[in-house]
Amino acid sequence: MRFQLNFRRMAWVSLALLAVAPPQARAADEWPTRDITFYVPYAPGGSTDPISRKYSELLEKQLKVKVIVENKPGASATIGTGAVIRAQPDGYTIGLGSTSSLAYQPLEMKGLVWKSASDYQSIVKLSDLPAILAVPADARWKTFEEFVAEAKEKPRKLKVSVSGLRSANDINIQQLNKLSGARIVTVPFTGGGGESTLAALGGRVDGTCGYAPGMKGQIDAGKLRVLAVFQQGKYDLIPDAKPIGETPWKETFPVGYYVIAPNGLPKPVLDKLMAASKTIVESDEFKSFLKANGYTWDPKLGDDMKKELEAYDGKFRAILKFLDDDK
Repeated sequence: MRFQLNFRRMAWVSLALLAVAPPQARAADEWPTRDITFYVPYAPGGSTDPISRKYSELLEKQLKVKVIVENKPGASATIGTGAVIRAQPDGYTIGLGSTSSLAYQPLEMKGLVWKSASDYQSIVKLSDLPAILAVPADARWKTFEEFVAEAKEKPRKLKVSVSGLRSANDINIQQLNKLSGARIVTVPFTGGGGESTLAALGGRVDGTCGYAPGMKGQIDAGKLRVLAVFQQGKYDLIPDAKPIGETPWKETFPVGYYVIAPNGLPKPVLDKLMAASKTIVESDEFKSFLKANGYTWDPKLGDDMKKELEAYDGKFRAILKFLDDDK
């Protein structure tokens, strides 16, 4: 009889505690209970789609809820990035960021809701991806050296399409200009990597600087010739591409892809999201995907990701100074 009374008292106490627990705390402990939206701040058809959709697919498996990928391009990826940072910090809106949107754009664009990596929650770095320089297969330039030589001989005559003003591929071309003395004009396209590639194929520009995941079909079909890859060693996905590391102009800017969330996530939500992301980036399935699609595996979680983004500040400021001085 005494046992039954004690049991009843404990049950009533437990129910009372649940009744007074804040709804937000209960919601955080139960997260996720509905669909998660994953914003991609770039248009479909470029390098961001494959990696965003792969991460989202694996996140679905980890969290047992639907993860809806929504492209939200515009303003050099700042519209979609801002939508994530301004979202309700409940774990149901997260998104993709890049070195350009997270670290470069705040230096150049006024009025953004983020100025540094302290203004959003760093979740996980998914990968690095080197930019490639390609021209139509019937173009007169057969090598990277020929292209740069003409760009130096005829300043501001050669035009290269990029997927947005001051996107990471644009910055690579500006860095090449800075180091080589060439003056290649970049032409940004708001439609992302897909539109940028079509501009080169259609003859509206002389070449394109983009990323292999979004251009591989045109390369394999023999419609594009890759002249160079902006990295230090051979690029396994396109082994014939000239590594910039083998030229006098070695410094490059691979684009890093990161998962971000609004600041203020409840600790139970953040812990679950970080644990799921760690499992994803360390999985054999994700590593195999990266290798097959030309991405580089370089995972960083939380504070380590934040430190990497903060380190880009000085490099990007040097590029901005060059652009200001070169006007």
